[in-house]
Amino acid sequence: MKDRIEPIVRPPQLSQELFGLINEIRYFYEEVAGLLDRDEVERFPSFFLDDCTYQVVSRENYGEGLPQAAIYCDGVGMVQDRVLALRETQVYVPRVWRHVISGVRVTAMEGDEIHASANFLITEAMSDQDPTLFLVGQYLDILVRNGSTFKFRQRLAVYDNHHVTRSLIVPV
Repeated sequence: MKDRIEPIVRPPQLSQELFGLINEIRYFYEEVAGLLDRDEVERFPSFFLDDCTYQVVSRENYGEGLPQAAIYCDGVGMVQDRVLALRETQVYVPRVWRHVISGVRVTAMEGDEIHASANFLITEAMSDQDPTLFLVGQYLDILVRNGSTFKFRQRLAVYDNHHVTRSLIVPV
C-alpha cells in the first residue's frame, strides 16, 4: 500500500504566469469533471500517470492519517480495474452526477510537480427522485505536465460528508 503524499503548501509568487497556470489547471479539472458527468468513465484512467495514487477519503480519516479510503487505487491499473468493475460487474440504478468545482489554487511547485487544490460539490439525480447533494469536499492533487495538459500523480478527493448516503460507485 502506497502512502499518501502530503500536499506541500508553499504558495508561489503571484504573477501572470501563475494565473495562467491556474486557468490551465481549472480547465483540466473541468475536463475531468465533464467526462464523469457525461458518464465517460472509460477515459478517466488516461488522466493518471502509471505510478499514481487515487483515493476518495473522509476528512476524518485523512486528518488522522488513517489509510482507509472509500475508493483506494494504487497505480493506474487499479483505476482501470475500478472502471471495469463499474461497467461489467456492478448493478445500480441509473443516475446523473454534476460536478461543481471552485477555488482552484496552486499551493506549491516542486520539481516537475504542481501541488494544487480545489473545492468540489457533486449532485446526484436519479430518474425517480429529485437531485440531492451527494458529496462535498476538496481535491488535494499532485499534477505533472503532460504536453499541453496534465496528469495526476496523486488525486485525493477528501470529502466532508459525515457519511455517503448511497454507494460510491463512480470516480469522484
